[in-house]
Amino acid sequence: MKIAIPVAEYCGLDSLVYGHFGSAPLFVLVDSEAMSVEALGNPDHEHEHGQCNPMKVLAGAMPDAVVVGGIGTGAVRGLRQAGIRVYRTTGGTVADAISLLQNGELEEIVAQGTCAGHDEGSGCAHHPHGH
Repeated sequence: MKIAIPVAEYCGLDSLVYGHFGSAPLFVLVDSEAMSVEALGNPDHEHEHGQCNPMKVLAGAMPDAVVVGGIGTGAVRGLRQAGIRVYRTTGGTVADAISLLQNGELEEIVAQGTCAGHDEGSGCAHHPHGH
């Protein structure tokens, strides 16, 4: 299974999961069978809020799943339409997220319960301060 996980800085499996899908500077693309990892830049990370193009964000990669801390409704819809499953994690490293996913411990995200915004106090609890 190929899994894309947003990160701020590439450190392989030790990369910390970034708080939001669309604005992440890059992604770690993990092949969970081979446990190989590669960095994947996000050419759309400075898009306007609500204008996320998930296929552009993923730079054309077609993972089987995306694991995120937070994501907007439109991005979830776009990913799901492309056949990509979306799961929520609460932080930690890429290795932690992969382990949780493989153990069936991550919630799959559908359109409900997604991020409402990027502003402080927006009710989007997954954003760590400073992101």
